[in-house]
Amino acid sequence: MKTWLNGDLLQSPEAPSISALDHGIIVGDGVFETIKIEDGQPFALTRHLDRLVRSAEGLGIGKPDVGAIREGVAATMENQDLVFGRIRVTVTSGPGPLGSPRGSTGLTQVVITEPCERPPSVSAIVTVRWPRNERGALAGLKTTSYAENALMVEHALARGASEAVMPNTAGMLCEGTGSNIFYVVGEQLITPTLQAGPLAGVTRALVLEWCAAELDVVERDAPIEVLQTADEVILVGTTRDVQAISRVDGRDVAAPGPITRKAQEIWARESVKDVDP
Repeated sequence: MKTWLNGDLLQSPEAPSISALDHGIIVGDGVFETIKIEDGQPFALTRHLDRLVRSAEGLGIGKPDVGAIREGVAATMENQDLVFGRIRVTVTSGPGPLGSPRGSTGLTQVVITEPCERPPSVSAIVTVRWPRNERGALAGLKTTSYAENALMVEHALARGASEAVMPNTAGMLCEGTGSNIFYVVGEQLITPTLQAGPLAGVTRALVLEWCAAELDVVERDAPIEVLQTADEVILVGTTRDVQAISRVDGRDVAAPGPITRKAQEIWARESVKDVDP
């Protein structure tokens, strides 16, 4: 694991380095991205950094220095043999007072790179009652205010699942804590619209783009209960790629089903063509 902070490569990621008054710590006032490393290369880095900028500007903390962050990515990956891993880019509003108002000393920018295990191609999910607020101030932004996600993931892990999937405030299927969800009804591959409140996932966008020519793919909203009758269920995300779901709550689901298998084949074929699609 290597860490870069505001232009400096740190000797240890565990060494004291960020002010205790940083608003990323005080109030979770920041944004982040996680980028997959595949065969020693960051995947879809430009798309992730573009979304980082959108999230930061949407949160009102200003525009991150993308050029410096790219240098941080390169610095943390140098001399590492990373067959598979992840890069975490975090940007906070910087040090501030003890309270919600922000300081004015500038952004804190952090890049951490580490090897990690590849997620399994098949997993299980649970649905939760806690909703995502599709009309909230943070809707559509990838912020560091992740406490409710952490609670939901622990809820899922305690029930033998790897992810929790939530509705929005209207009871419509929304997203997982760190993933987007697709499901199959008949021959149709369906995912919630962005108006339902999910994050505009990088993997989601690529699946929609790459699968459109070979599968009947639509964005459509439905109650979260649709997962209880769907023929197939899929999670997509930065390190999950296209992951088949074999169990939703207590219900077994074909995994991978034929549409899921085709989507996985398309992903495997297209994702090796360009490391920064």
